[in-house]
Amino acid sequence: MGFKVYCSFGNGYRLTGDTRYKDIMIESAYTLVTRYRSHLGVIRSWDHSQDKWQYPVIIDNMMNLELLFWAFNESKDSIFYDVAVNHARTTIKNHFREDYSTYHVVDYDTITGKVVHKHTHQGYSHESAWSRGQAWGLYGYTLCYRETGLPEFLEQATRIADYIFSNPMLPEDLIPYWDYNAPGIPDEPRDVSAATVTASALYELSLYDKENIRQHLSRAERILENLTAHYRAKVGKERGFLLLNSTGSKPGDLEIDVPLVYADYYFLEALLRKQKLEQTGKLFD
Repeated sequence: MGFKVYCSFGNGYRLTGDTRYKDIMIESAYTLVTRYRSHLGVIRSWDHSQDKWQYPVIIDNMMNLELLFWAFNESKDSIFYDVAVNHARTTIKNHFREDYSTYHVVDYDTITGKVVHKHTHQGYSHESAWSRGQAWGLYGYTLCYRETGLPEFLEQATRIADYIFSNPMLPEDLIPYWDYNAPGIPDEPRDVSAATVTASALYELSLYDKENIRQHLSRAERILENLTAHYRAKVGKERGFLLLNSTGSKPGDLEIDVPLVYADYYFLEALLRKQKLEQTGKLFD
């Protein structure tokens, strides 16, 4: 719901003020919280593959929380804030390893609430670090700190950033392979989408992690420069996509080394954030 509604109707409402968009977003937020179970403390992700998982929660779900925080600010209904914070805290507890790499899928027992499995669906293996998952985590906890001011979320975001940029398998141009543990590195496909999400998150993180502001900005700049110089599609080609070389799901043999819409979305967002920071020193009005 976050990707489908917040990224589309959310921008529509932000740019036009059309209250019809607002109404759809509030309704969508209420729809999203129907997928939350209080005794588990997380929002369910997929309904498919019930032979594999009881109650799967993916790290991507951190991106849904922006819709909930927005709905809380607009409606003042505390259910949105409570669900978002609880989901983020439970995800810290169960998704992340000691080194702050993340599992992709955590499966919960629907009755006891206990973790049943820790898996991957789009990464290399259950114990590997899927690069876009790291990016979702970085972005998600950065926005959670923006909306709550809770230090635990800022700490989580900075730790995830540390993992990404200290990883020996991160290429020199900062555009990651699709998984940090993929066995064929350096001959594995890159995932440009992971890089664009990371760059956008770093611009925001630089506002909060003052001790490392230059480092965050430098890395974001380097990612954008390298994407523009080496991963950009030619004008009029690739059906209008902006960037090449993303990887949707290599294990699923889907969208390997191709343009992806969310890579372009977060590339544009990162460019707009860069511009606004340079012009105003802030990202949000």
